[in-house]
Amino acid sequence: MPSELHCLNPECRAVYPIDEVIYTCPQCAALLESGDPSLTLDPAATKRLWRERRMSNTPLDQSGVWRYREMLGFFNERQHCAVTLREGNTPLLNAPRAAEYAGMDAVTFKHQGFNPTGSFKDNGMTAGATVALRLGMKRVACVSTGNTSASMAAYAAAAGLTPIIFLPHGNISYGKLAQALEYGALTLQVEANFDQILALVRVLADETGIYLLNSVNPFRIEGQKTIMVEMLDQRDWRVPDWVVVPGGNLGNVSAFGKGLRELHAMGFIDRLPRLAVVQAARSAPFYDYFHDGERSKFVSVTEPETLATAIRIGDPVSWPKAIHEVETSGGVVERATEQEIADAKAVIGQCGIGCEPASAATLAGLKKLRAAGVIAADADVVAVLTGNVLKDPDYIFKYHTGGLKTPWGQGIESNFGNRPVVLPNDAGRIAEFIAERTG
Repeated sequence: MPSELHCLNPECRAVYPIDEVIYTCPQCAALLESGDPSLTLDPAATKRLWRERRMSNTPLDQSGVWRYREMLGFFNERQHCAVTLREGNTPLLNAPRAAEYAGMDAVTFKHQGFNPTGSFKDNGMTAGATVALRLGMKRVACVSTGNTSASMAAYAAAAGLTPIIFLPHGNISYGKLAQALEYGALTLQVEANFDQILALVRVLADETGIYLLNSVNPFRIEGQKTIMVEMLDQRDWRVPDWVVVPGGNLGNVSAFGKGLRELHAMGFIDRLPRLAVVQAARSAPFYDYFHDGERSKFVSVTEPETLATAIRIGDPVSWPKAIHEVETSGGVVERATEQEIADAKAVIGQCGIGCEPASAATLAGLKKLRAAGVIAADADVVAVLTGNVLKDPDYIFKYHTGGLKTPWGQGIESNFGNRPVVLPNDAGRIAEFIAERTG
């Protein structure tokens, strides 16, 4: 059976052709998932093939997404053309100082900020743009607080498509907005929040024939699941105990869980790692839902707030997928305050790694989960950093100089601040100061 689109509602389970331009089930409005139920791969042979492709110079093999194309049932390399900027290929980085801060023996960061546009969005966008081309679309659109817009603009430009970006007016990192402008996107700032704009754009997409590339697009999830395939390949298929990831629109945890389940079902791994999702405290509807004993209704946050703009989302579209993946893995959901995120970000920087604010939610959440005894000190943990350190330089400067404040007036303490020092043009005085400060 070829790859299809499947409704995730257990009471519906409708199936649709892979080339139908839909994002949710027309019958019940539930999310859709791309997949081939008949897919089987020989683990030993496929692992060898994937490892051999690392030595290839062909564009598909140089991509950390398309190298694992056997996992992407919607793509046939003999029939389809992939839009690739050599995405993926992101490193695993050991961080002893971050581990000590969290109370762990060790922690490894899977740093998606090494992607072409500086975030994990590229792993999904290469798949979404490829399908847009295959479907004959001319214009693509997304609603974004930053990373999605930067990624979509780049991949649309590479594919010869017209990118249209909708974003909340005044609520975006200029480092990310600058990327979208540089890649030629038609950029529309709307006076509404992310969730309101997404509802608007979904109506516009249906009426105008624009292909939507937010995480509601099932093919974005397919691309993002290869982050876990690559991570396991890099670890020689040793399964970590935990994978920790920030939670905004929840596309990542949905993708990670799907990829891990598929690998487990086909015998590539012998168990599933537990998934831990960390949200910002004032943008944490998934945390509230997970810890609600009855879980009778998912309640969105109408005015989400956090300086970690990439996860400032109050009505995450992928929450039904995410709750399934967290529960299937025996995982947890945590939340972190603005102070906790800011301090964790500074500690990651002290490791020589660096990340955008939303990424640091992983370390902040890991520290809390360790303190609560949920994660053992000797657990094997991979924490995903989602974006590059230069995505929000204004945040970094204000933290280290004592000027970081939230929109609701809370000041952030610079507990790990590194304020620049002004000195006179005097070699002797400067040498004396350096000796005092560095020993």
